[in-house]
Amino acid sequence: MVKVGIYGASGYTGQELLRLLIGHPNADVVALTSRKFKGMPVSEVYPVFAGMTDLKFVDSSPQQLVPSCDVVFLALPHGEAMLVVPEFVAAGVKVIDLSADFRLRDVSVYEAWYTKHTAVDLMEKAAYGLPELYRDDIKGSNLVANPGCYPTSIILGLAPLLREGCIDLSSIIADSKSGVSGAGRDLQLGSLFCEVNEGFKAYKIGSHRHTPEIEQELGRLANTAIAISFTPHLVPVNRGILSTMYADLNKRVSSAEVVDIYRKFYDGEKFVRICKAGGLPNISSVRGSNICDIGCVVDERTGRVIIVSVIDNLVKGASGQAVQNMNLMCGLPEGAGLDHISLFP
Repeated sequence: MVKVGIYGASGYTGQELLRLLIGHPNADVVALTSRKFKGMPVSEVYPVFAGMTDLKFVDSSPQQLVPSCDVVFLALPHGEAMLVVPEFVAAGVKVIDLSADFRLRDVSVYEAWYTKHTAVDLMEKAAYGLPELYRDDIKGSNLVANPGCYPTSIILGLAPLLREGCIDLSSIIADSKSGVSGAGRDLQLGSLFCEVNEGFKAYKIGSHRHTPEIEQELGRLANTAIAISFTPHLVPVNRGILSTMYADLNKRVSSAEVVDIYRKFYDGEKFVRICKAGGLPNISSVRGSNICDIGCVVDERTGRVIIVSVIDNLVKGASGQAVQNMNLMCGLPEGAGLDHISLFP
């Protein structure tokens, strides 16, 4: 059994990790850290775990966790993960970081969007944890930077077209809508029920921190620098991201041909499903699962292709993808602990 610790386990991503790992056939969760809830049973903070685990939150340092863990998931805020990653890596513990601290390759880009980086030497050693694109890198790494939720939906949605070379790279627009859990569990005015219910708003237009991550990975796929227009929105649902991507075609293709490109690109991928020609995905079909559903339509009138991708932001957009990465790093079946049918309705 793989001994697992979750460092910073009291938020939504931490509890989602625990939900997935409790049912994992090859993992044993041995430690959950939280300063705020130190000493409290997990089931008191999250009653959903009543009768499922006797674990209590602890306030442990990396040195205290190292002897008991083979793998540590870091569910810490940006800027805090980098402070503890070096100790875990030096001790030989495999690390999956769910913050943005090791997602960007260029330290100057990271520091322009986030804060000063204190573990620069590890940035290039971290594998970007999108298994459908970087499976071999993940298998050989002891440090994986788990992708952001918006980037996961957008990168998976655009990757086949970028590899095929059939779109104008200067024309890409990504328009994304996220459920409220993406804002985390801490009390925030913008996440209150009365602020969100019956509302629908855009935010951080042209300034969202996921932008450089998206552009970095799209650029790697296209082998050239890419700048996109990215607009995130908040919708009054608990879970889910729906991203709609627009791009001008540089050659004539039909919707059926684009669907075929996607099916060939993702052939054999357990967690990506492609809708039939003319079909479009719905976040309700992936809720609670590690699946990304993608639909493709060519607008022949405008010469544009429109791609719609949907994920559960807490699963494929965070904790589920992190477990998928752990499986690869530890030589386990990639889908272990992730064979959940979506919750519907």
